[in-house]
Amino acid sequence: MAELNAKIPAGPLAEKWTNYKAHQKLVNPSNKRRLDIIVVGTGLAGGSAAASLGELGFNVLNFCIQDSPRRAHSIAAQGGINAAKNYQNDGDSVYRLFYDTIKGGDYRAREANVHRLAEVSGSIIDQCVAQGVPFAREYGGLLDNRSFGGAQVSRTFYAKGQTGQQLLLGAYSALSRQVNKGNVKMFTRHEMLDVVIIDGRARGIIARNLITGKIERFSAHAVVIATGGYGNTFFLSTNAMASNGSAAIQCYHKGACFANPAFAQIHPTCVPQHGDFQSKLTLMSESLRNDGRIWVPKKKEDAEAIRAGKLKGADIKEEDRDYYLERRYPAFGNLVPRDVASRAAKERCDAGFGVNATGLAVFLDFSAAINRLGKDVVEARYGNLFQMYEKIVDENPYETPMMIYPAIHYTMGGLWVDYELMTNVQGLFAIGEANFSDHGANRLGASALMQGLADGYFILPYTIQNYLADQIQVPRFSTDLKEFNEAEKAVNDKITKLMNIKGKSSVDSLHKELGHIMWNYVGMGRTKEGLDIGLKKLAELKKKFWSDLFIPGDKNDFNTELDKALRLSDFIEIGELMALDSLSRNESCGGHFREEYQTPEGEALRDDEHYAYASCWKYAGADKTPEMIKEDLTYEFIHRQTRNYKS
Repeated sequence: MAELNAKIPAGPLAEKWTNYKAHQKLVNPSNKRRLDIIVVGTGLAGGSAAASLGELGFNVLNFCIQDSPRRAHSIAAQGGINAAKNYQNDGDSVYRLFYDTIKGGDYRAREANVHRLAEVSGSIIDQCVAQGVPFAREYGGLLDNRSFGGAQVSRTFYAKGQTGQQLLLGAYSALSRQVNKGNVKMFTRHEMLDVVIIDGRARGIIARNLITGKIERFSAHAVVIATGGYGNTFFLSTNAMASNGSAAIQCYHKGACFANPAFAQIHPTCVPQHGDFQSKLTLMSESLRNDGRIWVPKKKEDAEAIRAGKLKGADIKEEDRDYYLERRYPAFGNLVPRDVASRAAKERCDAGFGVNATGLAVFLDFSAAINRLGKDVVEARYGNLFQMYEKIVDENPYETPMMIYPAIHYTMGGLWVDYELMTNVQGLFAIGEANFSDHGANRLGASALMQGLADGYFILPYTIQNYLADQIQVPRFSTDLKEFNEAEKAVNDKITKLMNIKGKSSVDSLHKELGHIMWNYVGMGRTKEGLDIGLKKLAELKKKFWSDLFIPGDKNDFNTELDKALRLSDFIEIGELMALDSLSRNESCGGHFREEYQTPEGEALRDDEHYAYASCWKYAGADKTPEMIKEDLTYEFIHRQTRNYKS
């Protein structure tokens, strides 16, 4: 395979999606009943896709790793969802949302996909309001908006600090209706362990029943992957503990390209790590940066006194505070994109101005907002977030500044997909965070929910029909075919191999080692030297994993350690892919910051002449270096320029 065909429609940018829909193939209602679609994942992308495909009349098999779709990690999204409604009458438009997204991604996203995302964004809000999602409203009755990083307009719709949960409940209600009607069959506590390819097309999956341990087979005419990102490769992240990259790696092993693995997002506002025995980090919504001001002391001695417990943040006088984002980026201030804010926080802490015991924290201060607006207004906007912070840290953020530090949050890389959201394997689709398509090198805040619901409600239901239209003559597949036998045998062989290692290292201890390697060598700041060291350490860890792993219990039973071990073997492979991709890209862009490539002011230094492409990695076999295939990102309608958030 020498090249990848993105299948971008011809014509003006603003007309591509309209023209595509006007000329795509359709499946008539009676034929839809003859077609089976597997959707793996029940978060916002998977849940909305399964509900929409069921509503259209397809026969959908939906797989949920938890005991209920309501537990999908989408519920953890706090701050909001972007849409170009221009309710604030502040100059927003479809084009401005498109441009902000392209610019926020440091010009490493595909133009056509991003414009389509902006086009359908308004319909998402209408859909969710109709489902009863309780968005905040302003005095006149219109839905309220607030600002997020990388934009100079207010386009983020929200429901307090629990937007993801409310949107997921809307999708869940639509999904439950289809389950009740019999159009969607739900398989809870099932985890996909392999995809089955027949004559070059995805035709089913192998899944493990996580309660009984039984390996089960399922066939379909198409398979949709909606399993989220791979941030837990770093062990400590804002992701739920069950979030993993295994489904994507299984597709990668069967020929699907894995694109831009280096592009991982560090979120700037997370509760700092407080101990060695922590298993995850907690996000503090980016919406807090609307009214919270980020600062560190101007004087090192003040920072040292705070670290020693001799001073508190509230003790530092206004003139002795360095509001460094407002100082460095006056046009956007505290609402610069996440990658910019994260690197700025790291720079201040590395320079000795960090404000907690470890020196790895900065202040997020609401005193000015409370003085300006009153405590009641701040509480109405962010009350549940403040409550969550106080429960974790045991400090009252109304009285003393919050402490925050960057943490791994979202992954922009993922399975390569074309304009139709299909991977390079026929019949295998990827949506939401599981694909690479819309965010380039850095995702703007409040765009994850937008992409997940855009893909599930408004894009995949069209594009999958274009593929399925010529599949209506294909009979349903027997799961007794040799391809299913071979896939199940490979899964069982891997499980048996893992159980028989009988070493001394627990899964979590090895995962923690992986996290240290990733954060130290493939984290916020990367160098060629560090990446080389990281790859060597990853190879050593892989050897240790396969020689010293200990899994208690039985494979034919409820066994969470086995579940975690299967995912960890995939995380190690993802770590290697991330390091290889980072090493191949001799530039800095978005979430990928190579310290050798920065401006004199410490900003990312892109190289559009040599790296204006998506790096798509094709599996070459176990312990072999994968092949990199480039999808050139040709910009016809906008001009690339250095990102500027200063003026």
